[in-house]
Amino acid sequence: MPTQSEKFISAIGYLGVLCVLPLWLNRQSAFSQHHGKQGLVLLIVWIILWAGNIVPILGQVVWVLGSLVLIILIILGMINAFAGRMWEMPVLGAYAKRMNL
Repeated sequence: MPTQSEKFISAIGYLGVLCVLPLWLNRQSAFSQHHGKQGLVLLIVWIILWAGNIVPILGQVVWVLGSLVLIILIILGMINAFAGRMWEMPVLGAYAKRMNL
């Protein structure tokens, strides 16, 4: 069972560049590493969406829809981290599992 500080730091890890907090501060915690990696994947996907936003119309539509999906995943990730669950994101969670940091 993760501690309160692990839960808090893991939940904060879903907020953009703050994904480095659980990855650096709790290196021995599988729980924090799991949520930190998922936060990192969300950050990478958001950067890709942002870069694709330069494409007129299509890029902007994809950016808006993708951003909505990412916001939902961020909220779900934070809720599950605060609850102490090792929740895996749909689709993107598989990429987080493959990361070796």
